[in-house]
Amino acid sequence: MSKATRNRTRNARERIAAQQAAARKAEQRRRMLIVGGSVGLVLVIVVGLILYKSLAKPGKTLGSGNLPAAVAKNITNVPVSTLSAVGTGPLPSTGLPLKTISGTPLTSGGKPEMLYIGAEYCPYCAAMRWPMAVALSRFGTFGPLTGIHSSSSDTYPNTPTLTFYKQQYSSPYLTFTPVENENGTHKLLQQTTKAQHALWVKYDTTPQGLGYPFIDVGSKVVVTGPLFDPGVLKHLTWAQVASKLKNPSDPVAQSVNGAANYLTASICKMTNNKPASVCTAAPIPAIEGKL
Repeated sequence: MSKATRNRTRNARERIAAQQAAARKAEQRRRMLIVGGSVGLVLVIVVGLILYKSLAKPGKTLGSGNLPAAVAKNITNVPVSTLSAVGTGPLPSTGLPLKTISGTPLTSGGKPEMLYIGAEYCPYCAAMRWPMAVALSRFGTFGPLTGIHSSSSDTYPNTPTLTFYKQQYSSPYLTFTPVENENGTHKLLQQTTKAQHALWVKYDTTPQGLGYPFIDVGSKVVVTGPLFDPGVLKHLTWAQVASKLKNPSDPVAQSVNGAANYLTASICKMTNNKPASVCTAAPIPAIEGKL
C-alpha cells in the first residue's frame, strides 16, 4: 500500500471517528433535553397543582351570631338627618335593578306585604340586607338581629351581613315576609310557596333567570339585584358597618343609606305614604316621584 493510500485511509478513519463522536454527543444532548424537558414539565405540573389548590381552596368561613344591642341600634336608628344628607348617594338615577310594576296589590294580614327572597351564601343579598334593615326600621320594629357572612368561596367572599331567617318584625303599616331560600352552603333553608315562586317567576325577568335577591314591594316596585357594589363592605365587621351608617360622608353610609332611601320610597308607594312622618321627609318624595 502506498504512502498516499495509507494517508487517505487514515484520514477517512479520522473523519468517521469524528462523525461518530459528534453523533454520540448529539445523542447525549438529545437525551439530556428530553430528561430536562420531562423534569421541567413535571415541575410545571406540580407548581400548577399547588397554585390551583391554593386558589381553589375556599377561604375560612367567618362566624355568625346575635348582634350586640348597641350594634343593632346603629342599624335600626340611622338619623333622619343622615338619610336626608345622603339622598341617593353614589347610586345612579337610571339603570338600577329596580322598577315599578302594576300587578295585583300584594297583601298579607290585611296590610301591604313586602316579600324578600334571598340566600345566606349570596353576596348581593348580603349587601341588600343592610339597606332593607335601615328602611324597614322606619316603618316598624325588628326583633333581635343576627349577623352572618356570605359564602367564603363566592365573589365578594365573607361579606358581613344579617340574616332574615326566622326574623321577627312588626309594623302597623306593612307585613315583611323574608324567605332565606338557601343557607351558606347552598342547601335548602326555606322553601318558597307556590304563590311566592309565581311572583318571582313573573317579575324577575332578567336574562340570567331567577336570581337573588328578589324583593317585591307590594307588587308596586320590584328589586331584582343589588343597588350598590358589595365591595364597599369588604373586610369590615358588623360593628364597623353599623357604626359607619351615621356618617353621611362615609362611602359605606352613602351606599347603604342611598339604597335604603330608594327602598323607603318604594315602601311609601306601597303604603300610600304612611306614615307621613317618614314619607314626607326629604329625599323620599323626590325619589318616590321618579318611581
